[in-house]
Amino acid sequence: MSEADNIAAARAKMIAKRFGGAATTSTGGKGSVRRKKKVANRSNSAQSDQKLTSTLKKLGATNIPGIEEVNFFKEDGKVTQFKNPKVQASVHANTYIIQGPNETKALTDCMPGIISQLGMNDINALQSMAGGMANQGIPEGDEEEDDDDVPDLVEGNFEEAAEK
Repeated sequence: MSEADNIAAARAKMIAKRFGGAATTSTGGKGSVRRKKKVANRSNSAQSDQKLTSTLKKLGATNIPGIEEVNFFKEDGKVTQFKNPKVQASVHANTYIIQGPNETKALTDCMPGIISQLGMNDINALQSMAGGMANQGIPEGDEEEDDDDVPDLVEGNFEEAAEK
């Protein structure tokens, strides 16, 4: 057995000398498979941006310069606002692309600047919201305390009523 132990030790020494350590755990070095190219891992957002860009090129979308603000009016009374967006259009595909930072606000928060952009449905919704707010603002049972209202008309001679 000592001869077998000597042979095993000699083999281990030869493998260590030839391959630089244990043959099962070595990666790279002499005798390993060579990589053809370096694989670059890209993030999902970079991949989706590249896919979007290639799709827009296929559509033939062109940039529309000079747009300062874009507003989307939703049915629930909210507005999505884009400030200084990048707008692209493909007229033959009936497609408009709007990119940029956006905010979702209530319609009443954007009110003074967007009245000219409202359609009939939006104006009707705004009127109904204003009517609801007016009904909420008037408390019931306080009619007698309002001294600023016009007094009730008195039948008969007004001069006599004024002297009383």
